[in-house]
Amino acid sequence: MKKTFLAVSILVLMVTACSNPDQGHVATSIQPQTQIATPAASPTPTILPSPSPLTTASSPAKTPNPAIFEGGKPDHVVIVVEENHSYEKLIGNASAPYINALAGQGAFFTHSYAVAHPSQPNYFVLFSGSDQGVKNDSCGHEFKTANLASELVKAGYSFAGYSEDLPAIGSTVCTNHQYGRKHSPWVSFSNVAKESNQPFNQFPKDFSKLPTVSFVIPNLDNDMHDGTILAADDWLKKHIGPYVTWAQSHNSLLVLTWDEDDNSKDNHIPTIFIGPMVKAAKYDQHITHLNVLRTLEEMYKLPYLGSTNEVPAIQGIWK
Repeated sequence: MKKTFLAVSILVLMVTACSNPDQGHVATSIQPQTQIATPAASPTPTILPSPSPLTTASSPAKTPNPAIFEGGKPDHVVIVVEENHSYEKLIGNASAPYINALAGQGAFFTHSYAVAHPSQPNYFVLFSGSDQGVKNDSCGHEFKTANLASELVKAGYSFAGYSEDLPAIGSTVCTNHQYGRKHSPWVSFSNVAKESNQPFNQFPKDFSKLPTVSFVIPNLDNDMHDGTILAADDWLKKHIGPYVTWAQSHNSLLVLTWDEDDNSKDNHIPTIFIGPMVKAAKYDQHITHLNVLRTLEEMYKLPYLGSTNEVPAIQGIWK
């Protein structure tokens, strides 16, 4: 009996234990781990580039450059180049009455300057915007670079240079009587037609037949180089005076200037513009041969030659 009771008791205990798995039982299942919340990292701010002032709505819009040349386009321009006399020696000089009269009739530049010594580099600068590496009056140069004549012709205009004592049309001689090639720069450019190189006796009596732009080069006696101021003044009045009168009613322009001064003061020279499109007055703007050439380029919408892109056209003198 005792053995039977003991066996029954053991059986009851086993059944009870099996019916209650949480009692005396080690769980073998892996419970989910508790997640410990950590503060979220602050997002790194995105740094945007500052807007360009040109793209902000409040920035002023770009405007085109103002017109560089505000004058009209002359039908003809005649450029006369005299020699080796300073502003101080000519202006107010009783031996130059016609020149001083012209100064009172046109735009008279009181601060006009040549760019070099001796003569020839100044002529090359006035004609091509560069001295072409020439620093003296030597003869026999030949260049192929662009110049006033070549660009005028490309644009559909015309050019001629009229030199007193040039022996024949297209001549390339260095000297003849009182002619000096050093004063006629177009002769040294192979891209200028030989027919453009004319003796002064071919200067038209009918000024309507003049090319668009022309140079007039008196000989050494009549340009003040060898001759007197009075002789040059008389020559201008006789040979250029009729054109000046005609130009006033024919939309044409005279430019009178000097290649260089006489080494007396800062290469200071007179320059005068005369024509119906010009307001007669004294002007104190600083100009050189480059500004004169730049003005011609602007008149006829030509490419800028040499260093003319570095200087302004003459402004403020036009009606």
